[in-house]
Amino acid sequence: MNKRLKLILKNPGFQSFLASLVCIVLGLLIGYIVLLFINAEGATQAILMIIKNFFKYPSAGAAMKYFGSTLVKAAPLLMCSLSVLFAYKTGLFNIGAAGQYALGAGICLYCALALRLPWFVCIVFAMCGGAFLGVISGILKSLCNVNEVISGIMLNWISLYTVNTMLAGVKEETSHYTMNISNVNTDALLPKLGLDKLFTNNQYVTLALPLSVIVAIIINIILDKTKLGFELKATGLNKFAAKYSGMAEKKNTILTLAISGALAAMGASLFYLTGYEQWSVTSSSVPAMGFNGIAAAFLGGLSPIGAIFSSFFIQHITEGGAYVDKTKYCSQISDLISSIIIYLCGFVLFMKQFMNNMIRRSELKKGGKG
Repeated sequence: MNKRLKLILKNPGFQSFLASLVCIVLGLLIGYIVLLFINAEGATQAILMIIKNFFKYPSAGAAMKYFGSTLVKAAPLLMCSLSVLFAYKTGLFNIGAAGQYALGAGICLYCALALRLPWFVCIVFAMCGGAFLGVISGILKSLCNVNEVISGIMLNWISLYTVNTMLAGVKEETSHYTMNISNVNTDALLPKLGLDKLFTNNQYVTLALPLSVIVAIIINIILDKTKLGFELKATGLNKFAAKYSGMAEKKNTILTLAISGALAAMGASLFYLTGYEQWSVTSSSVPAMGFNGIAAAFLGGLSPIGAIFSSFFIQHITEGGAYVDKTKYCSQISDLISSIIIYLCGFVLFMKQFMNNMIRRSELKKGGKG
């Protein structure tokens, strides 16, 4: 194997990028095959519509407007992916991100609609709620040895029905949706910073977009450049070794899940405080955003920077499915294809391991000849 090529393949960033790219290509290919089986005549056009999304519009203005709509949903997805990868980097699996997201949505909407608080206070309270759920899982994990996956799943449903009950008092009289923030408390709407003009007067493009990217950069710095990040990762790798080294392993477990919960809840507030969507108080399923965050985290190679791009891609193909010909395919076809890609995301780490094994075999073979 060429020495330069070997150095490139050894680079963790390149490995993550290549593995993610393979997952995306395989996912789209399998999705296309599924479309062929359903209706071969429109399969090519359908897969192109999913890939194109807002690019289908011939007008640059219309394309920018719907590009903005994709970014509006990509911001909370990025926050959920950061929540998942932060916990995973420290040896924990935060499947409770969905419940933390739901509670974050409920608290920020209640603060905005019932208490008439400004947007930044709503975000802080939402983050506190998500962190509280994380602390519960962390305490159960560190003090009672209850797996965080079990406690997270149980808290997901508790959070959902708590939010439904809490928001029942601020719903519209004629529907089961919460009141529109723009009609009740404009101070709770996130600042637009002129971004709405950039995206052809798309009023939902707000501070949420740059703020989520800034948070991703901060998380990357915390994990890779700080003592706190080192201690959290060390505790995740081996809590007994961490304890022997003088680290507070129980405290670190609780802190990790608290930060993870706060990130997921912040994602919900960055979405609902744009006014893009209202919460249905009859919801019987946990928001998918929290679970999709798992896919975005793995597709991004468990890197906060990689998660920025993977979150956008997953939201891009999800939104692109809206343009598929509904006379030939059902409206859930884009969800099916994104689900296939999400499933393949689980193989990103496997592919990285495969590349490392391939390089190692090449080095051993070369050493044997020497």
